[in-house]
Amino acid sequence: MNRTLVIGDIHGGFKALKQVLERAEVTDDDQLIFLGDYVDGWSESSHIIEFLIDLSGKQDCIFIKGNHDAWCEDWLSFGISPDVWLFNGGKKTIESYEGYSSEDIDKHLAFFQKMNNYYIDDENRLFIHAGYSSMHGPEREVYSSNYRWDRTLWETAVSMDKKLKKSSELYPKRLLLYNEIFIGHTPTIDLGVKYPLNKANIWNLDTGAAYTGALSIMDVNTKEFWQSDPLPVLYPDEKGRNF
Repeated sequence: MNRTLVIGDIHGGFKALKQVLERAEVTDDDQLIFLGDYVDGWSESSHIIEFLIDLSGKQDCIFIKGNHDAWCEDWLSFGISPDVWLFNGGKKTIESYEGYSSEDIDKHLAFFQKMNNYYIDDENRLFIHAGYSSMHGPEREVYSSNYRWDRTLWETAVSMDKKLKKSSELYPKRLLLYNEIFIGHTPTIDLGVKYPLNKANIWNLDTGAAYTGALSIMDVNTKEFWQSDPLPVLYPDEKGRNF
């Protein structure tokens, strides 16, 4: 049976990506949905993009754009490298592109430009990097940057009373729009959790691969998941982001 698998924030950890694809026994028949932040953190950002470009030619892949991907796209397009990006992993990404030809740079830029802001499947499941603020959903979002930066959606789900029923007037209208929502962006390790975390109808797949956590991949139907080794184990000579 063909599966739909969703992958959390990778942040330059190519070894972790290869590991989870192997551990999940991914085949060409599986659909892969990536939630964004492919770059910035560990040392193999450009390698990941090259791999994903090739992978998309072999099977059904959907690539969501994260905030780090938007930063990298700006750098590839215009040479823009703000200090906040450099501090948050951008320096490692720039270093990973040393020796790349202009043709390869253009190919990677085209890949970033084609990424989706979000994706809604046939079962009314939303896949988005961060979130949205509009009670009408991302289609009506005033600020497109919220797709990549919003944390209020996840914070709302985390703070909700577990006993609150969907029929209640107090139930957040934003959460009623979709059967399930899959996000990244906000590491679950911030809450002391090392695995994909479910709050209300939201699944958070960012399990801290940019820092001390692992990369996660999940079957969206069964909720079975697989994880890489913690990224510091895979990159013992590196320190990831913000260290």
